Amino acid sequence: MLLEAVYHRPRLNWSYAYNENTIHLRLRAKKGDLTEVYAWTGDKYAWDTTKELIPMSLFTSDEMFDYWDCESVPPYRRLKYGFLLQKGLERIWMTESDFSPHRPENPEKLFEFPYINRSDIFTPPAWVKDAIFYQIFPERFANGDPSLDPENVQPWGGKPERDSFFGGDLQGVIDHLDHLSELGINAIYFTPVFAATTNHKYDTEDYLRIDPQFGDAKTLKKLVDACHERGIRVLLDAVFNHAGKTFAPFVDVQEKGEASPYKDWFHVNQFPLAIDQEIPSYDTFAFEPLMPKLNTENAEVKQYLLEVAEYWIKEVGIDGWRLDVANEVSHEFWREFRKVVKRANPDAYILGEIWHESAPWLEGDKFDAVMNYPFTSAVIDFFVLGNLDAEGFANSIGKQLSRYPLQASEVAFNLLDSHDTPRLLTLAKGDKKKQKLAALFQFTFMGTPCIYYGDEVGMDGGGDPDCRKCMEWEKDKQDLELFEFYRRLIHIRASHPALRTGTMSFLEASRQGTKLAYERRLGDDILIVLVNTEETAQHFQLAVEERNWENVLTDASLRAERGILSVKLPAFGYVVLKAVY
Repeated sequence: MLLEAVYHRPRLNWSYAYNENTIHLRLRAKKGDLTEVYAWTGDKYAWDTTKELIPMSLFTSDEMFDYWDCESVPPYRRLKYGFLLQKGLERIWMTESDFSPHRPENPEKLFEFPYINRSDIFTPPAWVKDAIFYQIFPERFANGDPSLDPENVQPWGGKPERDSFFGGDLQGVIDHLDHLSELGINAIYFTPVFAATTNHKYDTEDYLRIDPQFGDAKTLKKLVDACHERGIRVLLDAVFNHAGKTFAPFVDVQEKGEASPYKDWFHVNQFPLAIDQEIPSYDTFAFEPLMPKLNTENAEVKQYLLEVAEYWIKEVGIDGWRLDVANEVSHEFWREFRKVVKRANPDAYILGEIWHESAPWLEGDKFDAVMNYPFTSAVIDFFVLGNLDAEGFANSIGKQLSRYPLQASEVAFNLLDSHDTPRLLTLAKGDKKKQKLAALFQFTFMGTPCIYYGDEVGMDGGGDPDCRKCMEWEKDKQDLELFEFYRRLIHIRASHPALRTGTMSFLEASRQGTKLAYERRLGDDILIVLVNTEETAQHFQLAVEERNWENVLTDASLRAERGILSVKLPAFGYVVLKAVY
């Protein structure tokens, strides 16, 4: 037993309250080392009458470690606990301070979860578990009101450049809500809609005014109301890390220098403001002079931005915020932001843009979720690029699941492309079979999936600005079969709670393998997904419960014979099977 690999901490993703009554415990061990693990639990004030051994399950694994977990429902919302580790006949007890072959005589040295305080429970909005997001880049989705077009507007469908405009607006979205409803979308994430000079609007000029190219506050209210009537939630983009060069306080600093009352709204390193060898004398997003970084530790800045966050929730009724460059803003600001937003709408979804491991932002006091780019990378590498084998992919997904509390994973924002990346179909070099495999995993995995506008009809595009093409609305240029595939995936996900909140376990994922099999399970709702990423047919033989299985994509039925399920998949084939009772 390699005790050096065993790890637990009484906080974060290792020991946390899942709800008002339940505590989740996790423990890490060397991969394949332990055969059984138990949590030894009880109430610290009534140890002798409440102590019990709770079997732990192998929750997930990565390339180096196994992760075991269990849940405890303590009678008084307090918990003292240790662990019993077994490897064959070898037994070791783990306490907060040491390992011992002998059971501790009393609970004094055990780990402790002092009390489940309701205000400390990380509780993301429940609706997000059932959400299917659709990302819209407003300037490129649809032109519904040509009277708002800027002077230099280009013909719809032209080649996008970094400074080109095509006239997309909010009315255009309203005009095409039928498309989203038909697809099955119930949530929209909009990139910025506030006044700015660029086509992407990440250089905010006025946080309290809708960009006149898109419409006005009445148009946004009309859009939000129309969405809500269809059961569609609306998420706006909050660019609070930085503003734009035409933001009035920054204009004042540019004009008055150190005499400006707004000089402390920004991080100015030297006056007068200047750019030396492409490096501004003030902090910015990256080194972009058009985007001066806001000083969110300044009381006036903080008050202004928090009022903005509250205003659009109360006045227009939006359902949450996506936070741009979220990891470069102070944790303290986001703690206050969460309090303001949740007071305005306790059901609001707070989504941070972070491209890497994000545990410090997912402790229940800042964000509900982050944009799950590590998930994106793993899916692209396995299903599209072939840079990972099945084992490597399973390890990567296992590592992701081990990092966060379960409630964070259940509402993770799982995307495959966006306005910041090449489109999925382009990464697949036009191979829609690979696109389908990636989307299949996205929609049968834990977390909320997001479709980037146009992916569902076969749009392609390289990196920015090519990934920001105008939405294709001509039916004869849309891939309607692909649209139907996405629509079917959404229907399957909506029909099976196991795909949204069930357990996840890999049944087959071998080294150098191109076959992947995994199970999603929630009570009697059991589904198995088989995927062949190889360009030749392959056979699956899985040990499963002996019962009938139904192909939810074709309604064909199969039966496990003597506990073995045999399935042949064609090149780049897939199947989703549900247990039939």
